[in-house]
This record gives sequence, structure tokens and C-alpha cells, in this order.
Amino acid sequence: MSYVKPSEFAVKMIDAGEAKVFLSTRDTLIRAFMAGAILALAAAFAVTVTVRTGEPLLGALLFPVGFVLLYLMGFDLLTGVFTLVPLALIDRRRGVTVKSMLRNFGLVFIGNLLGAILVAVMMAVILTYGFSVGPDEVGRQLGEIGHSRTVGYAEHGAAGMLTLFIRGVLCNWMVSTGVVGAMMSTSLPGKVIAMWMPVMLFFYMGFEHSIVNMFLFPSGLMLGGDFSIADYLVWNEIPTVIGNLVGGLTFVGLTLYLTHARTAPDRRPASHDETTEVDVAVPVRTTT
Repeated sequence: MSYVKPSEFAVKMIDAGEAKVFLSTRDTLIRAFMAGAILALAAAFAVTVTVRTGEPLLGALLFPVGFVLLYLMGFDLLTGVFTLVPLALIDRRRGVTVKSMLRNFGLVFIGNLLGAILVAVMMAVILTYGFSVGPDEVGRQLGEIGHSRTVGYAEHGAAGMLTLFIRGVLCNWMVSTGVVGAMMSTSLPGKVIAMWMPVMLFFYMGFEHSIVNMFLFPSGLMLGGDFSIADYLVWNEIPTVIGNLVGGLTFVGLTLYLTHARTAPDRRPASHDETTEVDVAVPVRTTT
């Protein structure tokens, strides 16, 4: 069967985190850049589908195509490394330090940001014919998303900030479940299905994903959104990054690590049937 047991994919999670720490700067940046760009294209696709069909569920249903493609090609999102890399540190893998973990976080953040901004510029050009006309309906929607998910939170003060943070937590709970989903199966269809479901959920529910927002908000600013860069950073990106870190590491990384990679020994007394099974399984040495 293609299903991989939790005790096995938990070890794969730690191995993956360790490998990312020791990846070269060049490869880390390239993989992060491509991940940010592909996810941004998927977000643009989902918003376009939603606007043109009037059905948000359809946009959410199709958005995971970008997530699936980037992970199958071995590219890295910040939300994924938030979950996997700390496990290598916690597991005391040789050479993995707090400094090397933070280096990986920083490089992936920069790569994701550059990839997402490139696509944001390209989409803004497309939607305005090179800024020669006003944005079309899709462009106006991108601007409205940026306004409602920055100034909209700010209008509620501390309650808005709390809401934003929790949406970031819930987002990476689901996205990191999708990351782990790729390790739950050895077959391509199994990987795709396991990744698709939680990512679709996060997008439809309007949770906050720091990399998707690296596309939505810069494009919104270029397309006339009524908010500032400061609004974006304070009332979205920074709290979202923190929420993504907490959500992925707490609800996915640590829970799977503690109960499957570092699980407590089974102290139940062996039953008669279990003892018999062991006895039967042990070969008996005979002499002649």
C-alpha cells in the first residue's frame, strides 16, 4: 500500500528539516523564489476565477494547484520550513543550531518575497495594459482585498490584531498539514489528494498566509488599493508571519513529533495472545 504510517513520516519530517538547514544559499533562494512565484500565480488564478464566476468555493477548489506543483518540484515556502526545520533542532541533529535555523528562515522569506512581488508586478501590468488604463474587475478586487485585510483589521484595534493572528495560526495549521500530507503516501495521487484538501480549506475560510499576502498586498497597492505599506506590514504581514510560525510548529510539527517520533513507550502488560504471537514468531534452534 502507498500509505506511510505516522511513525515513519514523522521521521521524514525531521530529515526534511535537517536537509533544508544544510542547503546552500543559492539553492535555498532559488527554491524559495520559485515557490513564492508559483503560489502567487495560483492566488491570482483563484481570485480571477472567483471574480468571473462569482463563486468563492470554486476559486478555493482550484487554488491548491499551485501548492501541489511547487512541493512536487521541491520548492520551499516559509510556512513549510516553519514546521519542519525546528524539528531538526529539537531532535538535536548534528550541526543544526538556532543560528542555522534562523538563516534558513531568512533566506526562504527573502526568496518567497521576491518571487511573489515579481508576479505581483506582472499581474499589475497585465490588468492595466502596462499601467496605461485603470484596473479591470479582477484588479479592483485585488485592491479591495488589500484594504479590507489591513485597514479592516485596524478598525477593530486589539480585537482586529487578535483575529489576524488567529487566522495566521489556523492557516499554517492547515497548510503544514498539506506539507506533511505529501509525506503520507508514496504514490503521486495519494500525495496530491492529501495536500489538496487542507489547502483548499484554508483558502476558502479566508485564513492569512504570509506568502499569499506577499502577492495580494503589493499587487493591491499597485492597483489602487486604499492602504499603505505600513498598513500592510503592521496590520497583516508581521502578525501573519508570527501566527503562521505558531500554527505550523505547534499544531503540526510538535504534535506529530511528540507522539510519533518521540512517543512514550507502551507500558501495557502483554496479553496472552500477544505473548503467544511472539513465542510463535521466534525460531527454535534444534541440535542433531
